Amino acid sequence: MHVIIDLCVVPLGVGVSVSPQIAACQRVIEASGLEHHMHAYGTNIEGPWDEVMAVVKRCHEVVHEMGAPRITTTIKLGTRTDREQSMADKVSSVENKLRGS
Repeated sequence: MHVIIDLCVVPLGVGVSVSPQIAACQRVIEASGLEHHMHAYGTNIEGPWDEVMAVVKRCHEVVHEMGAPRITTTIKLGTRTDREQSMADKVSSVENKLRGS
């Protein structure tokens, strides 16, 4: 099953700045080869369900290995069975409407 997720990983107990842990998680996502887009409050990832969820798990493992005693993660996800749709398709649909297409 194809899934698109919005992943927000928040390490707890590591101080005010969490950018080193987020960068490590981003490296995991990039190494996966899955389509992704980092934004200010998380990362969109798309691909086969098991591969995407394996990336989420690996992000947690890596951030814990860096010393974070706790992690809270928010995931929004969507699947569809009526047709294929990528992240780019979803954005293009809205952009076309903004242009009046």
